[in-house]
Amino acid sequence: MERMKTSLLSFLFICLISHCAASTIKITTTDVPNGTVDTAYSTNVAATGGCTPYKWKIASGELPTGISDDPSGNTLKLDLSGTPTKANSDAVTLSVTDCKGNVDKPWYKVVIQSAAEHVVSLTWKPSKSNDIAGYNVYRGPDGVNWTKINAGLVAATDYDDSTVSNGSTYYYSATTVNISGEESSKAAAVKVSVP
Repeated sequence: MERMKTSLLSFLFICLISHCAASTIKITTTDVPNGTVDTAYSTNVAATGGCTPYKWKIASGELPTGISDDPSGNTLKLDLSGTPTKANSDAVTLSVTDCKGNVDKPWYKVVIQSAAEHVVSLTWKPSKSNDIAGYNVYRGPDGVNWTKINAGLVAATDYDDSTVSNGSTYYYSATTVNISGEESSKAAAVKVSVP
């Protein structure tokens, strides 16, 4: 009977060790979008696995001038944001380390072009409500993280985004805002790939 307890404990111990070994830290973001000079840039690089908190750093290379890095509050993502000031193509290696010292270090090519070459034209069906003041338009890199891109409420049911960059993918959504300033939830996201 005593031997069976030992075997069971050994089995549990082996299972726990193999689970830890299989949970290696990994940066899941495969590439970052391009940007345009003098246009706000925002994206994030996400990691999974290992143990938290994560520690992020730039292992080699540099981010484009005007873009900085900042770990998210829960450290699962590294936010890259700012307004690039110079057209260039930069290679940067990002490093993430988990609480046990395991590391993942992929590299990224970040292209900042001098001017926008494409425009994304968005249209949507009008709200059937009688008290609509206008619409807000949101853009994001992944359909989860959003930035409002209109300066003031959009009165019409169309919007042109001329701040897109070549070779990038964007997600768009819109909300309605009533005359009391209350905003609806976001409409289903639309994915757009810019050539």
